[in-house]
Amino acid sequence: MTSSATPFLMFGGSAEEAMRFYTSLCPDSAITAIERYGPREAGVEGSVKKATFTVCGRSFMCIDSAVKHDFSFTPALSIFVDLDDETGIEHAFCELANGGKVFMPLNNYGFSRKFAWVSDRFGVSWQLNLAA
Repeated sequence: MTSSATPFLMFGGSAEEAMRFYTSLCPDSAITAIERYGPREAGVEGSVKKATFTVCGRSFMCIDSAVKHDFSFTPALSIFVDLDDETGIEHAFCELANGGKVFMPLNNYGFSRKFAWVSDRFGVSWQLNLAA
């Protein structure tokens, strides 16, 4: 018997756009599989029924929900990313902050010489840390 745990993100129609965006930001990131809704299925035809992708080697799953919900993402749960170069963290911060909300701007906070916390345009919360 095998057990595992994978972060799961539920979008309302922007799952593929979000995956393409996220995998463009960090090394060792890629979309690994996309299953789409077909004709006469519960979701919008062509939208993401189930997909998997990696960010910095970490696996994620996502969907475009076929059901409308009264909730979305919350910053109480965030994706914490250690990046090993200043150019990479600055690029990721600028891209994630564009159209999103900055909780903590990219700065030295004592516990990290370069750290930021931002919610992206899809509502997903990210903590970026310069690991080097």
